Amino acid sequence: MVTYDDVVNNIEVRELIKNAQKQLDVLGYTEHSARHVSLVAERAAEILRTLGYEEHRIELARIAGYMHDIGNSVNRVDHAHTGAILAYNILKDMDMNVSDRTEIMMAIGNHDEMTGTPVSDISAALILADKSDAHRSRVSKKDRSLFDKHDEVNYAVTHSELKIDTEERKVILNLTIDTKICPVIDYFEIFMDRTKMSKRAAKYLGLWFELIINDTNLL
Repeated sequence: MVTYDDVVNNIEVRELIKNAQKQLDVLGYTEHSARHVSLVAERAAEILRTLGYEEHRIELARIAGYMHDIGNSVNRVDHAHTGAILAYNILKDMDMNVSDRTEIMMAIGNHDEMTGTPVSDISAALILADKSDAHRSRVSKKDRSLFDKHDEVNYAVTHSELKIDTEERKVILNLTIDTKICPVIDYFEIFMDRTKMSKRAAKYLGLWFELIINDTNLL
């Protein structure tokens, strides 16, 4: 079986992640580097682990999380689709079996809120992990005068935590937002589509999605 460590150490995957970030830097997007994909990988795996999924599914979710943004090396537009094909072929070259690489391809191809939807446990875990990564560490611009609204909102998030409550059957995204930087309403303006997608992903896993901002339950 191809493992998460095999994928992390794959030179082709590393170069795609590096060049995806290079392109997004030029375009002025927030951080999608090894920090982001590593966090998404571990968060997706932890979601399925907490829900009691078998280790093999957990490992596939971790791999999908790590590879989910490699399509940004081609173009930001349709990056989920190009990334899914890239991942499929890389994993094929690594001799991953067709069933596993297809599962990962489906998850990556459906992670973007504009075109995707949760289609499997792996897909749902990837969506929740990816959409929950809002934090000031994702803002790569140093000059705040150059910030766009996405930068402002991410920079205002000083704490971000995703938790699974198995007893209450809910997934909780707990954020702390510095309202001196931007009002909470700006978060919804920027991330409403992501929030809706997170709710659908949670529902797929039999969970309720709950959003808490500054200790106030908003969903």
